[in-house]
Amino acid sequence: QTLHIGDIETNYTLEKARTVKHNAAMIAHYITRFGYEERIGFRRDKMILAVGEEETARLEERYREFSELFPYYRRMEGDELREKEPMIMEGREEKVLALGVEGEITTVDFQKLSESFIENALESGKNIQIHYNEEVTEIREADGLFEIVTPNSTYKARSVVANAGAYSLLFAQHLGHGKNLAILPIGGSFFFTTRKLLDSKVYTMQHPKLPFAAVHADPDITADWNTRFGPTAFALPKLERYRQAHIMDLLEAMDIGKDTLEVYYNLLKDSTIRNYIFRNFLDELPYVGKNVFVKDARKIIPSMTADDLVFADGYGGMRPQIIDKSTHQLQMGEAKLTVGGAIFNMTPSPGASTSLAIAEKDARQICDFLGKRFDEAKHREEIVGE
Repeated sequence: QTLHIGDIETNYTLEKARTVKHNAAMIAHYITRFGYEERIGFRRDKMILAVGEEETARLEERYREFSELFPYYRRMEGDELREKEPMIMEGREEKVLALGVEGEITTVDFQKLSESFIENALESGKNIQIHYNEEVTEIREADGLFEIVTPNSTYKARSVVANAGAYSLLFAQHLGHGKNLAILPIGGSFFFTTRKLLDSKVYTMQHPKLPFAAVHADPDITADWNTRFGPTAFALPKLERYRQAHIMDLLEAMDIGKDTLEVYYNLLKDSTIRNYIFRNFLDELPYVGKNVFVKDARKIIPSMTADDLVFADGYGGMRPQIIDKSTHQLQMGEAKLTVGGAIFNMTPSPGASTSLAIAEKDARQICDFLGKRFDEAKHREEIVGE
């Protein structure tokens, strides 16, 4: 539900934050332009919280580096932070520093946003058809066209865009592309508090060694703004969180062999990453989980107890991490494969926040392939806001 701009995400470099800010601004403008504020997009406060001498020093340095890009930062500590979010300071002994953001669209119901894209597209008067509950089993090339195969039909197209998470890679590999890539399936879960404890989104400082998001707290749109903590991050043998595993698809996507095992070994030999993975596995266990997770949550609310937490059943999902077998590295962020008129997107966070920018890039590429014109003026008016 977070509209990632790059201002409170401390795993972003300045250059990445600049790009993400530009791309996510399209979502914010779209929400404002079509009158979706307080229905789809919400102006809620947020902040980065640094705890302890080392983290506060890093955040001070980040403040100096990023202030030109984000001049609206509000620097808070001590009594000012206590007034803003009392629970952050209750029982607190360590030094803390926060950079706050106020008055911006920070929270988005991405399901409703997606539905609005469909509704507005259907109102355009173009020949648009939507087929639900029709699983794509294969994408193949035949006679210069792509064939999209489902149990009910076979569709033929000159161009195709697959936005199917881990399955996008499988579709591309069946066409002979992306063979150097594999999937590390990472699941994530959340916990709700038994009562609302915060008014702001609170993100914590990213550990420089960890490739996964640090714990944060979010007032949740779908839970009457109750506080949701997470995410956990753990390897889960699934491509889709709440569907039965397609075992052969999973094994094909993971492509377990010498190169992928070397990546797993490199991750696990680092004690910081190894301990993080083990602790997150414990977070998922019934009864035990919240007693382990509360230790991380106390970084935000020191007085929190395990009794304040309940597992957020049905929340969370999968974030497929891409393994580059040729470099033996995790390929962080968005991944894309292009095969002539076909585009395959594998997009973990911040994919939702940058979805309109991804769509623009894909649309331009497809227009070039088909020899069509991209409507620059309409795009600027409705999406970019220039």
